[in-house]
Amino acid sequence: MRELNQLLLDFDIKTNFNEHDFYVSSSNYFAFNLIDKWPKWEKRILNISGEKFSGKTHLANIFKLKSSALFLSENQINNDLFKKIKLYESIIIDGFSNAIDEKLTYAILNLIDQDSKYLLINSETPLGEINFNLPDLASRSKNLLHAKIDSPDDDLIFAIILKNFSDRQIKLEKKIIEFIINRIDRSYSKISEFIYKIDELSLKMKKPINFKTIKEIL
Repeated sequence: MRELNQLLLDFDIKTNFNEHDFYVSSSNYFAFNLIDKWPKWEKRILNISGEKFSGKTHLANIFKLKSSALFLSENQINNDLFKKIKLYESIIIDGFSNAIDEKLTYAILNLIDQDSKYLLINSETPLGEINFNLPDLASRSKNLLHAKIDSPDDDLIFAIILKNFSDRQIKLEKKIIEFIINRIDRSYSKISEFIYKIDELSLKMKKPINFKTIKEIL
């Protein structure tokens, strides 16, 4: 476990997507390193996968700052966007879940190749594991650069909990945080849910959170 002062990060998780504010651990190193290495990618299309709250959107925003990319959510994509996409060297599709026409997705991948652009596409499920109905898209999805964000390790959980509690002005002793780390599910969504419950309880109790309270929530 790193020292406490090395884990104090100066960022707002909701609004600030600065590169220096992204906490890098073994769980997300490969994905972060690829973003950092741009444009020296082996392939022009990168798929970053990982569960909700794992930092995919933060990485997408770092990439946006580095490459001046066009940032799109999946629900913004339609046929009318192609003229706009052509104006950018780099494109981001955040939150891809295969909810749009597969022919449209395939057309975007082809455009990236034909015009020598770059595409970062974020998804919870790796594109190569999605059961696409369009054979060409199914084949193409398995030939992309892929980086998976793994379940959070102890250092990353420590940093997430410490920073979120600090933002909410909730003071916890280091031994309590370490107690949480040893018992909490290794899931970004569960960590987020836990932090929300602690925050909610702290506002109601208006007194310090102790071991008994932590045990009850866990």
